[in-house]
Amino acid sequence: MIRGYAFTGIYYVLSLVFVLITLPLLILPGRAAVSWSIRQYCRCVRFAFHWIGGVKVRIEGKENLPDGAYILAAKHQSWGDGIIIYPEIRDLTFVTGDHLAKFPLVGGILEKLGAIVIDTCGGGDRKVRSLEEGLASAKSEGRRVLIYPEGHLAPPGKYFRYKAGVWHMQRETNLPVVPVASNLGAFWTQQDIRKRSGTATVRILSPLESGLPKDLFLERLTTQIESECAALLKDTPFACEATRLISDPKPRKVD
Repeated sequence: MIRGYAFTGIYYVLSLVFVLITLPLLILPGRAAVSWSIRQYCRCVRFAFHWIGGVKVRIEGKENLPDGAYILAAKHQSWGDGIIIYPEIRDLTFVTGDHLAKFPLVGGILEKLGAIVIDTCGGGDRKVRSLEEGLASAKSEGRRVLIYPEGHLAPPGKYFRYKAGVWHMQRETNLPVVPVASNLGAFWTQQDIRKRSGTATVRILSPLESGLPKDLFLERLTTQIESECAALLKDTPFACEATRLISDPKPRKVD
């Protein structure tokens, strides 16, 4: 637990420091300076994760990434998922809920980065519209897009139903969808302060074939990611023959 508390303290200090570093860069034209700052932040967190948290991260399968723009459909088990992936992929944008934009000073950074911020409070139509608008902008700029198809942080060894948003993205853009499996959650579980030492693996898989009907696309995406996650969890405390489907968390009531 000592490593976990030490890393968590460093994580929050780095987050605050880089927010303050990045804010003055918002006035510069383009997004290059802000993107550079966020990549350095991610690398510093990964360095601390290794040397303070005791977890080395291995990236496998980058040879599976297509040239040009594509959609990364990644497993989401940990707060660290995006931090690990972001500096590995050039010109990456990402889909996120509008909850992040509500943190002080973060909204402006997300806007400058060109993040696709989904309206999570406006109902299905507004969610779709905000996704389509952000996706159109990313496609026009030839950027890569990271999305978590489950829409929630899943505990290691379990998964939520994969949502159809990624299929709609592929249909609208005709971009290849690249699945990404991971066992990072076995070492940095969701928002847990405790960290388990070892070597985590993020594995980039072969792109799915294009033009699949929705149900078949989601079945193959789920099978490809979850079977690989089960294999990666083999030598961890969360080892399982196969990951298990669980119900989506109930939405919080708003008074």
